[in-house]
Amino acid sequence: MRIAGRLLLGLLVLAGLCVGLLFALGSGMLGTRWDAGTVNQTAMPAGVVAERASRQQQSRASLDPAPGSSKQILFGDLHVHSTFSTDAFMMALPSTGGQGARPVADACDFARYCADLDFWSINDHALALNPRTWRQTIDSIRECNEVAGDPSNPDLVAFLGWEWTQFGTTPDNHYGHKNVILRDLGDDAIPLRPIAARPPADAWDRSVEAVPGVLELGLLALYRPSSSTFDFIRYFRDMIELEDCPDGVAVRDLPLDCRESTLTPRGLFTKLDDWGFESMVIPHGTTWGFYTPHGSAWDKQLDREMHDPERQTLIEVFSGHGNSEEFRDWLEIGFERNGETYCPEPRDDYLPSCWRAGEIVRERCSAAGIDEAECEARAVEARRLYLEGDVFGHLTVPAAEPAEWLDSGQCRDCFQPAFNYRPKSSVQYIMALRDPKDPQGSLSFDFGFIASSDNHTARPGTGYKEYARLQMTEARLGIAGTQMFGDLPPEESAPRARAFEPELVGGKFFSLRESERGSSFFLTGGLAAVHAEGRSREQIWDALERREVYGTSGPRILLWFDLLPDDAGNPGAPMGGKGTRSEAPRFRVSALGSFEQEPGCPQYSLDALSPARTERLCENECYNPSDRRRRISRIELVRIAPQIDRRERVANLIDDPWQVLECPPDTEGCSFEVEDPDLLVHQRDILYYARAIEEPSQAVNADLLRCTYDDDGNCIAVDPCYVTTEGDCLAETEERAWSSPILVRWQAPPAPVAAPEPAP
Repeated sequence: MRIAGRLLLGLLVLAGLCVGLLFALGSGMLGTRWDAGTVNQTAMPAGVVAERASRQQQSRASLDPAPGSSKQILFGDLHVHSTFSTDAFMMALPSTGGQGARPVADACDFARYCADLDFWSINDHALALNPRTWRQTIDSIRECNEVAGDPSNPDLVAFLGWEWTQFGTTPDNHYGHKNVILRDLGDDAIPLRPIAARPPADAWDRSVEAVPGVLELGLLALYRPSSSTFDFIRYFRDMIELEDCPDGVAVRDLPLDCRESTLTPRGLFTKLDDWGFESMVIPHGTTWGFYTPHGSAWDKQLDREMHDPERQTLIEVFSGHGNSEEFRDWLEIGFERNGETYCPEPRDDYLPSCWRAGEIVRERCSAAGIDEAECEARAVEARRLYLEGDVFGHLTVPAAEPAEWLDSGQCRDCFQPAFNYRPKSSVQYIMALRDPKDPQGSLSFDFGFIASSDNHTARPGTGYKEYARLQMTEARLGIAGTQMFGDLPPEESAPRARAFEPELVGGKFFSLRESERGSSFFLTGGLAAVHAEGRSREQIWDALERREVYGTSGPRILLWFDLLPDDAGNPGAPMGGKGTRSEAPRFRVSALGSFEQEPGCPQYSLDALSPARTERLCENECYNPSDRRRRISRIELVRIAPQIDRRERVANLIDDPWQVLECPPDTEGCSFEVEDPDLLVHQRDILYYARAIEEPSQAVNADLLRCTYDDDGNCIAVDPCYVTTEGDCLAETEERAWSSPILVRWQAPPAPVAAPEPAP
């Protein structure tokens, strides 16, 4: 008995030690907190900044006719993440194949020395920020600006911000992601806490609700013991231990050390109004189906409760997550009048993923020798189960490989489209919406267009060169999350679909989604451009506020688009502006191609950075323009007539392209004047924007899924560009720039005055 008692006691002590070890590992005690880093203290030489402006002015003067505006065009990136964001942290971990911490200071140095930008902003996910990391972010952004020199003519302007990262469980409660940008950096102009998005109360995505406990994280540390794993657990514990702020309390009365959040855009706008600081809210990734429920549409945000026309004035048309510009009238999911869903049949330009689920099951069923009628019934069942699974629908087909889905769910004829495209959240669709019954006047989305990178390695403006796919795009995003939290259990292929059961696979956000197939859709990212009076923070902000902005798919294309004055004395307007016309409006559009790049980095970057820093930060490649510009091949003009009746079909309101203007083959740029006599026919408001398109060039992931086509143009096989695929997956594309729209309001001409009757 004594021996048995001692043995039992020993086992209890051992068990206690094991639990204690797991607790110590899972609580993050062995991890180190990553910080915001230190900004390099060397500013760009004043001569480099001046030369940049001089070259631009010379280029503008070479156009015939030259654009009338003398404003500078400045380039920036208003969507950048550091390793204070959870997904960025996971991508950076050496244990998942990353290169280590990518702090806010890295983003400043990359913007200044690698990308040679004029402005940028930090936008880490608010959900992951706590009082320590928010304070460090503020300090780092201030430090970045302090290095910039004269505030009236800085080499670089850094804005403070965060991302409000919302995703819903149904089309009705999904509002999407929005970046918040703050104008000023004084303590009296910055909220004490960033404002996060709260998941819907009925969230069935277990990755949101099933947070790993201390012991589970301890097991993770034992499974993958390394300093970087310990660091992640420390980071993760800091994030989940921050308590939510109480509801119903004014923002200035909330505790400092709590997470402030809200369910809807209205809540975000209300909180920003309560703070009262100058800020801007920029929706982005609107068509990205990685997290957006099938059938999601922006109609529900055409509401004073869900839209703030004073703050929400810009929209991101393109990013490293793909293009969200173009509307298509196909359906990824259909809705009956009673609200029931159905799977639409394939079209020449679109293969619904729900339909492809049925075909995969049918093919397996036939191969198993099952009769045709049963296989058809199983295909119908598979389509239904896919729709019930929504963004997890691909998991209803057991052990389906990414290549089996072909190009289902994708916009086949869009330029570099976002993955699993949601057309009723596209920018063109959004711009066509209008509520003429709004009691306060016509309610519509009056957005200017920008592009950004959405980079998660603290690298603003990555699109200056097409290289280093796994470092300059987010292609590693899915696999990093899977490696950190584990993949789904292995399973065998089966000739029948099954219902998706989220409770069986909790806590595996990236494994639950089509991360592997989606990695083919990550691009190097776009840029925001502003027509500004000067380089100061205030002048850049003013340009953003008046929507005199445009976006590019990465290259620094120069673009001007103006409404010209008319003979009746109505003034002109630049891109992003408005005008009133009772006769055909006339426009001038001009564009110049971007500079071709030299290899390596310019000397001023090399002088500022050590060789090791240049390699780690820039991958030894910087913005390094030659004297040669790429040719603009054509300019396309797009025309959208916002609704005058909500029953109007949006597809009938978008004229894309309205005009195609071919540029001379022997010039770097071109300039045209056009008019639209149809305004007199339609007699309604119309908005216009321009796309300047460069000659073909190579770009990372430009061929997306790399389809093999049959003689009828059907995609019969794909070769996705996985994380494990060698090389940069370069393919030809036509880089471009999108101007902000000009809205022309129709005004009926005055009635002719009747001639007086002749005297008798």
